[in-house]
Order: sequence, then C-alpha cells, then structure tokens
Amino acid sequence: MNYLLVGSSSEIASKVIENLKEQGHELWTISRSEMQVASQHKVLNIVTDDLPENFLPDTIHGLIYFPGTIILKPFHRISVDEFMMEYQINFIGAVKSIQAALPALKRGNGSVVLISTVAATIGLGFHASIASSKAALEGLSKSLAAEYAPTIRFNVVAPSITDTPLAEKLLNTEEKKLNSGKRHPLSRVGEPEDIASAILFLLGKESSWITGQTLHVDGGMSTLKVL
Repeated sequence: MNYLLVGSSSEIASKVIENLKEQGHELWTISRSEMQVASQHKVLNIVTDDLPENFLPDTIHGLIYFPGTIILKPFHRISVDEFMMEYQINFIGAVKSIQAALPALKRGNGSVVLISTVAATIGLGFHASIASSKAALEGLSKSLAAEYAPTIRFNVVAPSITDTPLAEKLLNTEEKKLNSGKRHPLSRVGEPEDIASAILFLLGKESSWITGQTLHVDGGMSTLKVL
C-alpha cells in the first residue's frame, strides 16, 4: 500500500515510518529536511510551497499530517503573527496536504490521520494559540469524515505532552518529566511509540469502522481525575 507522510522528520513520524516499512508498504514523505527513508521524498514547506503535480502516486491508502507547534504564553503576550503562524502550520498545512492528495485518496479508499492535542479538549492556561488551531483541525476532520464517507476515513489522534524534541524545553530535566507525569492519571508523559501505535491503528484495517473520531492518547488526562 502507498502512504503519504507530511512532516516526516518528527520523532513520532520516524516510529510510524519504521513500522510501515517493516510491513512492506511504499512511502512518500514530505519534510523541510532531506531524508532517505522513503520510496519518494520531497523537501519543502507545506505551508508556503505547493506539491509538484507528478510527486504523488495515483493511489494513496493513508495520509498522516505530523507538523505541530508549541507556543506557551499568556494570551496577552501572544501576537497576532504568532496566532497566524500556529494556524498556518497546524491547520492550513493539513488542508493543503489533503486537497493535494484527495484524488489519490479517493482511489485508495484512504485513511487520513491528523494530530491534535489534549489542550483542544480541556482548558489549559497559556495554550490559547495551539488549542485554537488544533481545535480547528478536529472540526475539519469531522466535517471531511461526513463529506467523504464512505470513501475516505478521517480521524484525529490527540496526545498529551510527549517526550519528543518538540517538548524538549518542557521535559529537559528528570524533575520536569516527573512533575509533568504526575499530572496524568497514568503517572507518566507520553512516549513516541504511544502516539505512533494509535496512528498505525487508525491507518489499518482494524479501524475500518471508525471515522470522524478523536482518539485521546493522553494518559487519561482529558477524561479522568484521580483522587
């Protein structure tokens, strides 16, 4: 099968790529840096650049959009430009990716997986820009799931804080990691494998009767309060 991964240089993406390659799938990857792990790779910024028409295969069975941001500031200190930057990366890039791949996804009865955040569901201070842009992504996924059913499935994975380079400033000491873990009912932060496993599930046939859903992979943070 053919899979398109946008933002493929992330640590979570590398876990997904490793698994898909082991299963013998063909991969098309897009990132802002050079990679040599896929059948085809294109270096570009999906927000500002357009995909060449001859890059994508005729049939795509799955698309994953990985790009994300973390700007944590008090609301009054977040500039309009920063709001726009997060919206462009988290939302508009996903729109462009899906639109570019739509004909091939139709032919492949594809599964689209987008990445949100626990902050889009629960109220977290200093998360205004990321929460709002990722909430838009969740709304997009539900709308497209209705519009393109039963041909294409759309789902979202919504993690809590995960130990990746994107969260390095928040988890760069054992004390920070321990304290962050304590905020979750399962008493730890996420690992890249946790998120990758959820993505792979939503791509595969095991989830063939699931669409328009947000899968919370967040250690219980979005739904539980442990006393």
